Amino acid sequence: MFDYCTDPATLEGLTWLSCYLTTQKHFSFYTSFGTVMMLITLTAPLALAFGFAGMLAANHRFLPLKLFGSGYIAMVRGVPDIVFFLFVPIAMDQGLEYLRYLVICPEGSGPVWQGNDFVICSDAKLPLSSASPAIHNAYGFMLALVAFAIVFGAFAGNVLAGAMKAVPKGQIETGYAFGMSSGMVFRRITLPQMWVYALPGLSNLWMILIKATPLLFLLGIQDIVYWARELGGLKTSAYSYPHPDWRVWYFSFLLVFYLLLTVVSEQVFGWLMRRLSRGQGTLGGKELGA
Repeated sequence: MFDYCTDPATLEGLTWLSCYLTTQKHFSFYTSFGTVMMLITLTAPLALAFGFAGMLAANHRFLPLKLFGSGYIAMVRGVPDIVFFLFVPIAMDQGLEYLRYLVICPEGSGPVWQGNDFVICSDAKLPLSSASPAIHNAYGFMLALVAFAIVFGAFAGNVLAGAMKAVPKGQIETGYAFGMSSGMVFRRITLPQMWVYALPGLSNLWMILIKATPLLFLLGIQDIVYWARELGGLKTSAYSYPHPDWRVWYFSFLLVFYLLLTVVSEQVFGWLMRRLSRGQGTLGGKELGA
């Protein structure tokens, strides 16, 4: 980055360190923090939407819809997360490629499944081999995002279902006594009040989501864990910037990053809890009203 970084072998001290920390690989390491933040920022609302839809389906009177919602919440929660994190991207990728195969590939291309191999014409591949690395990275990130949202959506659905049942029954019966329909009772009484009961569970899911972001490394995405291991490993004199094993320092930096993210998250959820509890007939609401 700097003009004096042309020949790293002649550098030492802070000059060497300034050049080392501004290499292209380090800039990839810095941008990977943005990748992690983007993942959790996009996963949270998407998982909440999946969870809300699953909760509504599980409590629906229509039996097939009820079974679908209950099955989604139970199945995903009952299977190890790592299985879904690896299965969903592969299944989505092959499913999308199969649809493109049906439309794009010429007839007589042969069966898709040839033994254990999934074989399609090159034009049906996603992304195309001619696509830029940015397109490949964005596609992999999209698959990872959906996988995270499906898994955490199931847990969110269970939290929301419990929160909905925690709303005092007397208030719901009062709504019906005033002539409200089931939809009005849900929108005006159940839905506004259920969030104060759901927030502790949802905040816990947020913390688990933060802890789960290193799984991006297993999905082939170059996240902060990948770069910390890559940059911190032993570099011999064959490299431009040789150094001993510095992985403990890189991972210590990641530890500080996750701890700061946790502290900020706790503060935000504490503020939300105080705001939602105000005026509620809960212990927190009574303390705020005192």
